[in-house]
Amino acid sequence: MRGARTRRRRNPRFAALCLLLIFAAVGAAVWLWAGRGLPGEGVEVPDYVQADLLTVNPWSRPGTPLEKIDGIVIHYVGNPGTTAKANRNYFESLSSGETETYASSHFIVGLEGEVIQCIPLTEIAYASNIRNEDTVAIEVCHPDDTGKFNDATMESLEQLVAWLCETFDLDPDADVIRHYDVTGKICPKYYVENEDAWLAFRADVSARIEEDKTANGETN
Repeated sequence: MRGARTRRRRNPRFAALCLLLIFAAVGAAVWLWAGRGLPGEGVEVPDYVQADLLTVNPWSRPGTPLEKIDGIVIHYVGNPGTTAKANRNYFESLSSGETETYASSHFIVGLEGEVIQCIPLTEIAYASNIRNEDTVAIEVCHPDDTGKFNDATMESLEQLVAWLCETFDLDPDADVIRHYDVTGKICPKYYVENEDAWLAFRADVSARIEEDKTANGETN
């Protein structure tokens, strides 16, 4: 006859200590994550950007935190000859909910090179579909149906995109994309229909970043 197996008695103090360590580890992880903050938190926009933020509403500024910034999406307004202010006001008008339209962008670049900020860099914009959650959206005004941006607009757009890339450590060749690259929508029209012009734009942004680094005494 086999001897009776002796059951080990669990030490309640040891179990309690294990639980305490687990809770401490989880709490530390949460504290570290919370301490990171949002990537756009505390970032001051350049002087040439005019802040004219939309009111918080479900349709154009939901107030949802932008927890990561992995790219920049370029759009065109699709309404030739309209100003940055007019497009900003259109986004604001959506707050009524009458049209049940979701739309906005972080920035709008105008026909005279003006730049309006509509959404803080700590919040998402309704612009780029599945990339809303990790990108900054820029709407760009254009004078005619071709969708081509004029010189004043291009200068401000390049300057803004270069600053965003420098601020959030983004690569213009990989992280600056068109709305078309997300959904297949013909937006921005001129850069979808003229691939060489799009590649040249990204090259110009990269060149501007290098110029900024040189001016600031930075080297690769």
